[in-house]
Amino acid sequence: MAETRTTFCRICEASCGLEVTIEGGEVTRIRPDDDHVATRGYGCIKGLKQHRMYETKDRLTQPLKRVGDRYEPIAWDTALAEIGAKVRKLRAEDPDSVGMYVGTAAGFSVLHPVFAQGFMTAVGSKSMYASATQDCANKFAVAKHMYGFPFTQPFPDVDRIKCLIIVGANPAISKWSFLQVANPIERLREIEGRGGSVYVVDPRKTETAKVAGTHVFIRPGTDVFFYLAFLTELVAQGGVDERRVQDHTTGWDEVRALAAPWTAERQAEVTKIPADVLRAMVTAYRTADGAALYCSTGVNMGGHGGLAFFIQEVINCVSGNLDRRGGTLVGEGVIDFAAFGKKTGVLLSSVKSRIGGFESVNDALPGGVMADEILTKGKGQLKALFVTGGNPLITMANAGRLRDAFEELELLVAIDIQQSETASIAHYVLPAVSPFERPDLPFIFPMMLGLQSKPYLQATRALVAPKGEARDEATIYTQLCAASGAPLFGSKIAQAAMEGLMRVHQLRTGTRAIPQELLLDLLLRVTGQMGFGKLLTHTHGWLRTDHRERSFLGERVITSDGKVALAPPALMALADQLDEAFAREKRESKRLKLITKRAITTHNSWTHNFEEFVRGDNSTNYLYMHPEDATRLGIANGDPVDVRSATATVRLPMRLLAELMPGSVAMPHGWGHQHAKLTVASKTTGVNVNLLAADGPDRIERVTGMAHLTGIPVEVARAAGPIDPTSWSGISASAATAN
Repeated sequence: MAETRTTFCRICEASCGLEVTIEGGEVTRIRPDDDHVATRGYGCIKGLKQHRMYETKDRLTQPLKRVGDRYEPIAWDTALAEIGAKVRKLRAEDPDSVGMYVGTAAGFSVLHPVFAQGFMTAVGSKSMYASATQDCANKFAVAKHMYGFPFTQPFPDVDRIKCLIIVGANPAISKWSFLQVANPIERLREIEGRGGSVYVVDPRKTETAKVAGTHVFIRPGTDVFFYLAFLTELVAQGGVDERRVQDHTTGWDEVRALAAPWTAERQAEVTKIPADVLRAMVTAYRTADGAALYCSTGVNMGGHGGLAFFIQEVINCVSGNLDRRGGTLVGEGVIDFAAFGKKTGVLLSSVKSRIGGFESVNDALPGGVMADEILTKGKGQLKALFVTGGNPLITMANAGRLRDAFEELELLVAIDIQQSETASIAHYVLPAVSPFERPDLPFIFPMMLGLQSKPYLQATRALVAPKGEARDEATIYTQLCAASGAPLFGSKIAQAAMEGLMRVHQLRTGTRAIPQELLLDLLLRVTGQMGFGKLLTHTHGWLRTDHRERSFLGERVITSDGKVALAPPALMALADQLDEAFAREKRESKRLKLITKRAITTHNSWTHNFEEFVRGDNSTNYLYMHPEDATRLGIANGDPVDVRSATATVRLPMRLLAELMPGSVAMPHGWGHQHAKLTVASKTTGVNVNLLAADGPDRIERVTGMAHLTGIPVEVARAAGPIDPTSWSGISASAATAN
């Protein structure tokens, strides 16, 4: 008999409420929850078809071990023992030789990242890497320097705002970075419906720009000059709240002086935003009863993500829009997480990478130096890597070099639900549960930080049993700790407690696993919330107290003096590169620049193993080019093209796209599955755009550790040969040699 249960999605920040039909122990249908307290019956196509993406014939149901070129099933106990023995040996020689890469998927489970960190603390290694240094570490690094804590992330009050300027973001497709906002198109239209204005600043007329507001073209990679000129013009128009600046900030004179040379006319030389257009945006922002600048990956990954986001936050602050309704708010989670971090040091580690001396951000080192950490001999050389909830061989810069580095590892362990590109070269692959096979609470951003347009809590039980021998990550890491002789969090008491709970759970259920509902219940109660069981009775979510304005400045800023630092030395030092960068932009104004692009059916690298999403023309990615550029280069729609950067050349078909700014080309990311052990995805012919991005200590941003994944200078020409669909780059080895 069919049963309908309520739950919530765990693909992205929107966390949409869902109604799930279960028959015969399988999820058979997913619908939006029309009665959900916050997401209002919204759900995207990925969320509504996710059960079909999880339950493919490639679903991992037992541990695998690489034997030569093939993978063979291995018993859990044997796999854990062999992995543990290797970790013991490496740990005894050098704990930092054991590393971990935590991907985005880990963040959408409350217990997964906690226990992953517990394992690394047990090992005693600082070699933690995260996907954030590919797309958002600039925001964390800036927040740490300005507000004292990386997870202090002000967000637009989308339900009240009167002027929203979106830079390098496309919420209609990608939702809102960090902030939980369901149905973004409707919310943007609501801003205009109440008489507000929306601007979308982007090198492409995105899906967002088509549904709301005014679109403004900007040359890729020049966002920082737009922000600096915006700040200078705001000062010129008298748009600074001098009283608030005096009461709640330090360093205003220094940052104002930094911006002063960057006028509207000067920025136009490289951004191609006319001076009068920028001034009009500043006027709309200044005169609105509540306004905000908001950015995402187009700015974050553009080469100056730290400095650009820093100036954005300065603008929102000095204009009086920070900590006010209709401007930007700082959410309150179930605990004061910033105060907790200040007291305990959580997420405030200042360890540095061996290569390049980059300071950790959110306790993680830059992924852009991981290949160097593996390939460079000496103390601290990375020799073992655990990959959890991620696929770095697709998502990280210079992926070809990283693949070569991974082949040199003595131990590579992937924990996943399918055998991705990374898991397809791992020594061991451990099967994890899918989101529907575990109980959960909303992930850390909404729960601990209140990053929700409408604050609420919700609990979900596991909807179906784990597939085959799949185990949840909390259990896996507890067992890895035992096998490695390294107690969880370095505490024998914590390890003994978790093992005791697993034994009790086994007596009650027959399954040896961490009783996750018990731990989630404890987390809720410790933070002063109702228990897990009671929260479950609120089947459509439970509304929390709405956001408060004037609750952050003077109250929850945890810098040493309790004030917002508008001119932190580390961030101000990034400005040393501005004149050189400006001159380079002017010199290379005629060069093509490559940006990324996403479709509604794709999400990072893991949605291409679902046949419905990759049929026909959707079985590959394309290089998109403006007709003017194609004509100039003698390339016709559909022609194969070679795209060359400083690191690699890829070959793929070209499609015309008039919505692009001339001089810009776009390539969707997340492709390049030809070597994955995935039935559907391996037959797609797309190429990995991140082959074109550079890694290494000299090619990533200081302070933030961010790689440069968009706005990359490239050369494009009609292909010198046919596309090789079996190659990551689309170019066969023989053709590459000939080229």
